[in-house]
Amino acid sequence: MVPGSGEPELALPPAQALEAWLSSLQQSCRLEAERGFGDLMGRHETFASFVTRNLDSPPPDLTPDAVRTLALLATAFRRYRLEDLGRRQMLVRQLRQGLHQVRVQSRPELPAAPPRLRLLSSPGEGAAGGDPSQRGRGSSLPPSSPYATPSPSGGTTERASRPLLAGTPLAEVPGIGPRTATQLAGLGLLLVGDLIAHYPRDYLDYANLVRISALVPGRTATVVATVRRCHAFSSPRNPNLSILELHLQDSTGRLRVSRFFAGRRFSSPGWLKAQQRQFPPGTTVAVSGLVKESPYGPSFSDPLLEVLESTGSPVRSPLIGRLVPVYGLTEGLRADTLRRAIQAVLPDLDRWSDPLPEALRQRLALLPRQRALQGIHQPTDQADLQASRRRLVFDEFLLLQLGLAQRRQKLRQRPALVLDPPPGGADLVGRLRTILPFPLTGAQDRVLAEIRHDLARPQPMARLLQGDVGSGKTVVALAALLCAIEAGCQGALMAPTEVLAEQHLAKLAHWLPQLHVSCALLTGSTPARRRRELLQDLINGQLQILVGTHALLEDPVQFARLGLVVVDEQHRFGVRQRNRLMAKGLQPHLLTMTATPIPRTLALSIHGDLDVSQIDELPPGRTPIRTRLLRSGERQEAWELVREQVALGQRAYVVLPLVEESEKLDLRSAVEVHRHLAEEVFLDLRVGLLHGRLSSEAKQAAIGAFARGESQVLVSTTVVEVGVDVPEASVMVIEHAERFGLAQLHQLRGRVGRGAAASHCLLLHGGNNADARQRLEVLVRSTDGFEIAEMDLRLRGPGQVLGTRQSGLPDLALASLTDDGDLLEQARALAQELVAADPDLVAHPGLSQALLDQRQRQLEAARLN
Repeated sequence: MVPGSGEPELALPPAQALEAWLSSLQQSCRLEAERGFGDLMGRHETFASFVTRNLDSPPPDLTPDAVRTLALLATAFRRYRLEDLGRRQMLVRQLRQGLHQVRVQSRPELPAAPPRLRLLSSPGEGAAGGDPSQRGRGSSLPPSSPYATPSPSGGTTERASRPLLAGTPLAEVPGIGPRTATQLAGLGLLLVGDLIAHYPRDYLDYANLVRISALVPGRTATVVATVRRCHAFSSPRNPNLSILELHLQDSTGRLRVSRFFAGRRFSSPGWLKAQQRQFPPGTTVAVSGLVKESPYGPSFSDPLLEVLESTGSPVRSPLIGRLVPVYGLTEGLRADTLRRAIQAVLPDLDRWSDPLPEALRQRLALLPRQRALQGIHQPTDQADLQASRRRLVFDEFLLLQLGLAQRRQKLRQRPALVLDPPPGGADLVGRLRTILPFPLTGAQDRVLAEIRHDLARPQPMARLLQGDVGSGKTVVALAALLCAIEAGCQGALMAPTEVLAEQHLAKLAHWLPQLHVSCALLTGSTPARRRRELLQDLINGQLQILVGTHALLEDPVQFARLGLVVVDEQHRFGVRQRNRLMAKGLQPHLLTMTATPIPRTLALSIHGDLDVSQIDELPPGRTPIRTRLLRSGERQEAWELVREQVALGQRAYVVLPLVEESEKLDLRSAVEVHRHLAEEVFLDLRVGLLHGRLSSEAKQAAIGAFARGESQVLVSTTVVEVGVDVPEASVMVIEHAERFGLAQLHQLRGRVGRGAAASHCLLLHGGNNADARQRLEVLVRSTDGFEIAEMDLRLRGPGQVLGTRQSGLPDLALASLTDDGDLLEQARALAQELVAADPDLVAHPGLSQALLDQRQRQLEAARLN
């Protein structure tokens, strides 16, 4: 009904009556906006009067919320004539939004499904479409359009008769020229196999085909609709910006679509008219893009467009209506260029062999690998994508577990020294128990029994000992070393830092002389003369236990009879480093230790070749640590707590982060904080300083002064994370806590609470990042190291959780250790089954070759790094 027309309304069904009522009001709003918001006069009444009258008499059966909204709008429009221009514009906008909400809320469920799009089964190599990150550069329209896409049949290069193999250089692939091959090399993609393994990092879900009424702002979608009106014009505010505006409609609603063209060449009247001619009223179009909210309801801004001959005509674009892969790029490489390159090699995948035998594949309900590779790059729908990803993730886990299973199998086949103390011997472990000032916990006894059982076998032990900070791993390791000594062998204890190695020696030197067992320390700082003496004593067997750092790996270090290697904080050593130390003995047993709780999926991935023991019980007397989160501006509260605790005879750590990319800056920060505290905050206290750039003597002096109470506050970088054991320390203040991982913060927190006094950990963080604060609150509410490690794994990934990306870390392109645990378990079970029956995989040549290829890639990557 035209405003003020006075024509009688016909009796309509309720749904149609509501739609007519809404349409008349929306039409009046459009006319009012087009005429400049001047309260347009109709035949019998003004715009405001017409709106008020209709809002006062809405159709029946509206929701209570809709009735309230309309009543408020009616009240506002009674003052419409008295308002200024800005207020009138706002009221009209609010009315149109309110009417849209009424239409959405009152519309019944439509029984009809969205129209089906007919997609070409395989987009052509030349039909790369546009870069979804740069809308407007490549839609699928007639070639005259500035955002047109070639048809699948156009631009296709004649395929060479020679099949493409994984080792084929990309420059030899038809459709990939030298320029594109050079661009791909910037991503490390040199061969066809590299390109196929460059999996998408995300997908744009243009396969979400819906009707206009079901569009949700913030989500990607595709609609098929009819053009009602098309308008192409230059922006009145910017003569270099042209706008193409389409008004579309389907059976459920209307939609506005806008395209923007920057550049003077798009502003000519002839060009604008040509665009309008491509979208005459009644034309059917397919639209894919990100749905945005506008004053007129959901809309598309710069989407992909394709004119269809009819509703049932196939879509020729390789992007519209599909799951569009989004790849990692590099400078100079466009998304459409990378997609074209991948599409050029996908047809040859059918000729590739599947390393997994068909019988195993069917038993595990997995897709053929060729089909999975097609599906990961060109999924037909979400189900196809998930099935393809499942197969490829399984392959990643299977190769990883096969390598670990073979390593474990080879280790078990080697003969090892039986470290079973002779009857009636010295019983060094029993004597150790008598001189310890505390009894072993039940968990320590259980783990020690597991270790002694392994040492008594002729196969080499390979065991990982996990235990939270302060759980007593060092004592268990010492007992294991004494088993080796009593059996007539030597032992080695390797730590990642000189500070930790010196701490270990200090502990051992307190007990071993009472047992008449010799021990010594070898680090990079050991003087040359002392080094020569140690090496001589070691090779003639007089030195029984050698503690050290990476210096133990050096060639001059030779043992007379090495029986047991203990590696502390093992995640800081690479697999090759660990094996190099073990090669110094006939075939020594191996015990690795970590205070970083490792989630099961990560342990299976990194240490699948090791048995795992866990000390899950803390010694009695450990006091709980109260953890609090403070903003940087609340730092004074932390200093007051430090002063209170020092007055009670306790001591405090102040820790700053040490990040590889800015190591010097962080060291200067530690020095600056030390100066600030010593000269301005704690004038009456002695403040020590500890960081990795100090000499070994200076580090020991700083630790010793703090342990003896000569300094009450120790400012340190993360070198204090492991090894420093001061029972009197009851406060840990961690600056910039948001820059640490949760597992590392948990380790740092474990430096306090080692005595009888109540202990505190204060996490100071800067900024207003809600995610960072939420992550730190995990540490406030939990003291469970494994819960914290699981969360750390989910948030940061395996390489960062372990603190280093050392060799041996799984190279997982698709698999997630947090989400794909079930597939990891399946792959591990199959790997153990295959290797147990066929250690060299002779009966499975495809898997054997895939494993060899993976090892070769890892070796090449290690050489490059």
